Amino acid sequence: MNKHHESTGRAGEQQITLRGPAELADALPYLMGFYPNDSVVMVALHGGRGRFGGRLRLGIPQAPGEWGPVAEQLAECLVSGSERREGRPDAIVIFLCQDSPDGSGGRLAMERLRPFAQRLRTACGALDVPVLEALCISDGRYWSYCCPDTRCCPDQGNPLAMPGTTVMAAAAAYAGVHVRGTLRDMEARLQPWRTPAAVTAQKEALDRAGPALIPRLLDERAKGEVAAETLRLARTLMDRIEETQPAPPALSDAGDDQLIGSDEAAAVILGLQDRETRDKAAAWMEGAEAQAALRLWRTLARRCVGPYGEHAAAPLTLAGWVSWSTGDEPGARVALALALRADPDYTFAQLLHRACNEGLDPEALRRCLREAADEGTRPDARAVEAVMDPAADRGAPSLRVRRVRPLPDGGRRRGRAHRRPDAERVKASPGSPRPWTSAAGRRSREARRYGRRGSRARR
Repeated sequence: MNKHHESTGRAGEQQITLRGPAELADALPYLMGFYPNDSVVMVALHGGRGRFGGRLRLGIPQAPGEWGPVAEQLAECLVSGSERREGRPDAIVIFLCQDSPDGSGGRLAMERLRPFAQRLRTACGALDVPVLEALCISDGRYWSYCCPDTRCCPDQGNPLAMPGTTVMAAAAAYAGVHVRGTLRDMEARLQPWRTPAAVTAQKEALDRAGPALIPRLLDERAKGEVAAETLRLARTLMDRIEETQPAPPALSDAGDDQLIGSDEAAAVILGLQDRETRDKAAAWMEGAEAQAALRLWRTLARRCVGPYGEHAAAPLTLAGWVSWSTGDEPGARVALALALRADPDYTFAQLLHRACNEGLDPEALRRCLREAADEGTRPDARAVEAVMDPAADRGAPSLRVRRVRPLPDGGRRRGRAHRRPDAERVKASPGSPRPWTSAAGRRSREARRYGRRGSRARR
């Protein structure tokens, strides 16, 4: 068995020593704040005692052809990010977490992911950072990809410790650290509705609101009125939410969904596609209004159904910002990752995600938003970018990993326009709109003001 001595916390604080794969596997949810389903997690280690440093999580790519490029990008991002924060890591620990599809046992999942683990180890080694341990966690058991000794790491794996029975669990409880459930549970609170009747009703509301609202957003003289209307309606919805009694997450989400009508949600969702409106809404980040705002942004994210999935980037980014601002870093990372999944080029989400991963203090951005709110103006874009992205001028790579799917024939990849997943493969006649593109949808994408880096008008 590979012995690993791990101390968490800084000098002068309580330190916990983890010995071996079993205690490493048990520590993972406390490191992340949740149980990371279907995820690869990489953790940097520093010093002779292996102090935990930066950590990085990504969903496991389904296609094995993606594993090589993804492994290289993950290793580069973790090492370069660690160098900027705490210095070059001395070693890395890898976790591959994926349950078997039918719950029949994790050994098949472990064997399937073995090539990915090897790719990750090779990528880290190419950067002269050794992988101290690589674990697969599946169906309540763990396996070590680094230990060949079947006496301590048998083929059938070892069972995970019972929750709450380990030294790490006791230390986390003492420190007030809570595991929030699984990543899947956390994402479910932010993902679009799936009930057909509810999806249809919300989509129809968005279709109705678009033709009336989007032209006004594109009109320089009218968009100020739209911003005021959006913020006023959002404040009304927040007050309505705040009046309800606290409840467990599932009941709270269902209750919030019932409090907000489809037309109300549609108006705020479309209004938030304007950058200035969204930046003003970001000022609701403190005190009692922060929790009401977070519940509203979650509710609106769930209403971005069907072809309006990209619109979720705005409320998801706001949910991530409020979570980060109020100290919920795991919740912030989940929301911001989903925002980037909805729109990989959404600059505000990119900056927040990077700043959160870099361990920056959100107070600098809160101060910037407070000053803008006091002056009745919107935050200065360059000031916000400087606060959240201090390494931008040094050319530091983004911590968000874009998946690259290699071509089967080894040919060159050609640029192509984005097509919605549910689009029919229908050949359009010359000059005609794409089958899935509605007029409201085209205008709505034109109105999104904070989406792509490199264009001052679209950030």
